[in-house]
Order: sequence, then C-alpha cells, then structure tokens
Amino acid sequence: MRVVAVSQPGDADVLELAERPDPVPAANEVRIRVVAAGLNGADLSQRRGFYPAPAGAPEWPGLEVSGTIDALGSDVQEWQIGDRVCALIPGGGYAELVTVDAGLVLPVPETVDLVEAAGLPEVTATVWSNVFDLGRLAAGEALLVHGGSSGIGSMAIQLGRAIGADVIATAGSDDKAAFCRELGAQAAVNYREQDFVEAARAFTDGRGVDVVLDIVGGAYIARDLDALATGGRILSIAVRDREPASVDMGLLMRKRASLYGTTLRARPLAERTAIIASVREHVWPLLADGRIHPVIDSVFPLEDAPAAHRRMESSAHRGKILLRVD
Repeated sequence: MRVVAVSQPGDADVLELAERPDPVPAANEVRIRVVAAGLNGADLSQRRGFYPAPAGAPEWPGLEVSGTIDALGSDVQEWQIGDRVCALIPGGGYAELVTVDAGLVLPVPETVDLVEAAGLPEVTATVWSNVFDLGRLAAGEALLVHGGSSGIGSMAIQLGRAIGADVIATAGSDDKAAFCRELGAQAAVNYREQDFVEAARAFTDGRGVDVVLDIVGGAYIARDLDALATGGRILSIAVRDREPASVDMGLLMRKRASLYGTTLRARPLAERTAIIASVREHVWPLLADGRIHPVIDSVFPLEDAPAAHRRMESSAHRGKILLRVD
C-alpha cells in the first residue's frame, strides 16, 4: 500500500510517498480501506520530530480516517465488510489501509459525506471528552473557545450551542471571527485587536465564563483564569505558546476553579474506547439529524501531503484539512 512517510524530521517537504506492507487485522481489529485522512496539529509535531508515534503504531502520521471496512479480525462481531466508517487511530492514517481496534470505530451516517467524515473522530472525541465529560458544560452556562475557526474550535462551537450553552470564541482575524458567528457563536473576538478577557466578561455581564477550551497554553492560562466565573473549569489541550504557564493559585482557590491538562493519543486503549462510546451515544445523534456537521477547509490528494501541511501551518484554514486517498 501507499503511505505518506516522514523521511527525516523537518519541514513539510520531508513528507514523501512510500510503500509499506498491507496491514493484517488482529483478532479485535478491523481493517479500513481509507477514503480520506484528517490532519491534526499532532501530525505537524510528529513530522518535526517532537511527537513520536506510540509503541505499536505505524511510524507515519495520521490520527483519524474514514472509509469502508474490508477485513475483520476473528473476534469482531459488530462490524461487517463494506460498512461506511470513520475511526480514531493512534497513528498511520496517511495510508491506503489502516487497522484499528473495533472499539475506536464509528459508523458514518448516510447523511454525511464519507470523505468529510474523516474530519470527525479527533475533534468530536477531543471536544466531548474535555468540554462535556471533564468540563461538565451544561445548558445555560457560558463557554469560551480559543481558536474558534480551527477544526477543534468549530466543533466546540457547534456542540456548545447544540446543548444550549452560550458560546464566545476567539480568532485571529475579523473574517475568522465572522466565521465563528456563522457556526453559532453568539460572540467572537479578534484577539489581535480586542482583549478576550474583557470580551468574555462583557458577554456574561461581568460574571465570567464557566468553561474555557484552551489550545494555546503559556500566558493564555492566567488570562483564562481572569475570564473565569466562580466554579469555572479550564481545559488545556494543546501548547502553542512554549513559555511556561504562570497561575495565580490564590485566584484559582478564591474562584474555586479547576484547571485540567489532557491529551488523547497517549491514553490507554480502554479510555479511548470509552470516549468513542460516549461520542457515539451523545454526539452521533446530533450528527445524524444535522444539528452538527463536519467543517472542512480543503481536501488535498494523498500525494500532496506537503501542501496540506503548509496550508495548516499558514493558519489560514477554517475547519479541517483532509487528505483524500484515491
């Protein structure tokens, strides 16, 4: 099969097509003939040499795919050959074939395009497990989403609104802020021109937001705490600002607030399958009836993976970038 391998750590040009043996599913796995793979920030970090694949995973990038099942392990009962599916995988998605534990697979509703479904597993699993399972966002509460026009952000906005929360988002331009409002955010802030702490306080009539989904880290964490309501929760899921975060512990205690740092890829299989089961129960009905949808920026052929990575690194994208496998 064809894969997109990393010849050596470096810029996007180190991505190159290569051939690898077709994978064979283990007893508890299915094999998926890939139609498309989603890009994620972890793929860029892996390409640069900062985020190696976990033990047992293929060495090439890719954390989510969509396609059809073409082989079953001996113990798999729920899935059938030919099923339209998408899956959260620990690595190796930039390929024509992947094998994955059957518990990490989700059905693709007939109403959802199979290519676009590749942009769903990572964002739905990340947002649901953090904002809702851990952050306990409830109807009537206020959610602050950083990077609202990103793949993660665009799903967080949609899910927040779908469950009845009030949503304010940050973005890096007026156009991206408008895009966030189109997705359902009641307010959106161009962080280059406006202080998001002041905006969050104004949005909540001075009370502060209940939940913050942070993909920046660093200096943002202290400002998130300033924007937080009493009893609020901060979910830190990525670090783009490499400066160490500084937290006023006195303020954290006075607000009786919680600060969580989480990852998804490194979790034990049992935790990841539990997250996927929760996504299937709570998020998939919203997807099936059209209340949420994948937000796709662009689709590149598999052989154009370097261009897809450059698109993501430019920060010009809105929503998910996909690689299509023809």
